[in-house]
Amino acid sequence: MVDAQDGAPAISLSKVQSQAPDLVSLYKSAGSSVRAHGLEGVRASVYLVLDRSGSMRPYYKDGTMQHLGEQVLSLSAHLDDNGTVPVVFFSTDIDGSTDLKLGGHRGRIDKLHENLGHMGRTNYHWAMDEVIHHHAESGSGSPALVIFQTDGGPSSKLAAERYLCKAAQLPLFWQFIGFGDPDDNEFAFLRRLDDLAVPRHRVVDNAGFFHAGRHPRTVPDELLYDRLLQEFPSWLVSARAAQVLQ
Repeated sequence: MVDAQDGAPAISLSKVQSQAPDLVSLYKSAGSSVRAHGLEGVRASVYLVLDRSGSMRPYYKDGTMQHLGEQVLSLSAHLDDNGTVPVVFFSTDIDGSTDLKLGGHRGRIDKLHENLGHMGRTNYHWAMDEVIHHHAESGSGSPALVIFQTDGGPSSKLAAERYLCKAAQLPLFWQFIGFGDPDDNEFAFLRRLDDLAVPRHRVVDNAGFFHAGRHPRTVPDELLYDRLLQEFPSWLVSARAAQVLQ
């Protein structure tokens, strides 16, 4: 993918109105944030990684995870013209994966989750490996924004840190989003990942983190998009300077 010369979104409003009219409001909110961060015309793949550890059960039950999928798909429509977000579900291992598509998104996250069975522990690195593999297999040299949702720190912190540092040499930016108690010490690890030194530990700063609180579905769409995109523009600049991106 290359940046569009005219600054137009990857998928037009009229196409969203035709294929996914229920996402129009989200699409418009995402567009406002894309413009505010100077990302008009930027092209990037968008991935969504979803935690299925046992403590995540309430967020699937109340529709929060389906809604997050729809929010991310609406953002992707501005950055990627294929109208598809690859989704990876993880817990102890990789629980499953799917493609979230415009027009085929309704209930998709909920349905797959219900069919995946047991919800285990929390291991980030298997999900990270799955995204890295998918991006490599796609043959795309374009940047990717990986939205990685979790409600706590990983069982294997060392493995997660190693994967993040190794992935700094790849055109992938990892935007972590935390659900749950903001005072939970489990999120200290994600804050440390966000602050890992450059270049001591990684060639560029390839990760961001923000906490969406105990009730993430109540976070205004505009605020969510602002936080999801807050560090992505600066990563694009530093990744190009470091020749991670061409």
